[in-house]
Amino acid sequence: MRAVFAPLLVAVSFLTLLPVGLASATDAEISRSRGWYPLVGLLYGLALAGLVVVLRELAGIAPGSLLAAALAVTLLAVLNRFLHLDGLMDFCDAMWGGRTVERRLEIMRDSRVGSFAVAGGACVLLIKVGALSSPLLWSGAGVGALLVFPVVARWTMTLLLTVFPYGRRQGIGQAFAAGGRPWLATALALLTAAALAWLLLGIAGLIVLLAASILALLLGVWAMRRLGGGLTGDCYGAVNEIIEAAALVLLVPLAGSSLATAGYGIGIWTR
Repeated sequence: MRAVFAPLLVAVSFLTLLPVGLASATDAEISRSRGWYPLVGLLYGLALAGLVVVLRELAGIAPGSLLAAALAVTLLAVLNRFLHLDGLMDFCDAMWGGRTVERRLEIMRDSRVGSFAVAGGACVLLIKVGALSSPLLWSGAGVGALLVFPVVARWTMTLLLTVFPYGRRQGIGQAFAAGGRPWLATALALLTAAALAWLLLGIAGLIVLLAASILALLLGVWAMRRLGGGLTGDCYGAVNEIIEAAALVLLVPLAGSSLATAGYGIGIWTR
C-alpha cells in the first residue's frame, strides 16, 4: 500500500499547500511521485469548478467576468503557495539576465527579483486572466477545459523530470535523479493525462495535450542549453506556468468547437 500511496502523498505535498507529505519519504518514493502529477492537476481543476459554483450561485459574480478570471488565477497561485510563479520569475531573470551559465544559476538562487522577472510574471498572469475571462471557458464543454489545462500543465512537469537531467549537485531535484528515471511512473502520468483529456474534452483535449508536450520539450531543450546541460526546480515551475497560459489560449477556440464534443466532457457538463 505504501508503494502506491506514498508517492501520491508526496506529489500532493510538492504541488499544493496541503500538509500531507511524508516525514520520511525515500528518494524512490519522491521520484515515483511524478506519476501522480496529472491527478494533482485534476484537483486544481476541481477547485476551479468549485469556484464557478461559488461565484455563480453564492456571490452573484458572473463566470467569465474579469473579476471571476482574476479570482481564478489567484486561486491557482495560492493553491501552490506561489511556488510555480516564483519559479517562473526566477527563470525569466536567469534566462535573460545572465550572460554565462554560472551567472544564470546564481541568479536562480537569488531571492531577489529583477525587471525580467516582473515582466515575465506579469505577461503570463495577464494571458491567463485574458483567457479565463472568455465566456467559452465557463459554460458547456468549456468547463471541461477548466479541468483539463491544470492536468496538462502538470503532465509536462513529469515529462521534463523524466527526459532531462537535473542541473544542480544539490537540491530537492537530486531525489528525482537519485531515484532513477522511472518510465513506469511517467507512463502512468501520460495515461492519466490522456484519459482525462479525452474524457473531459474529447479530441480537443488530446490536441492540447500534444501541443503542450511539444512546447514543454522545446522549452526544456532551450533551458538545458542555457543552463549548461540540466534543468532546475525553477525550470519546472516556470514551464508549468507557461503551459497553463498556452493551454488556456489554445482552449478558448477549441472549447467552443465541434472537436470538444468527441469525448464525454460536453455530456458531463450539459446534462
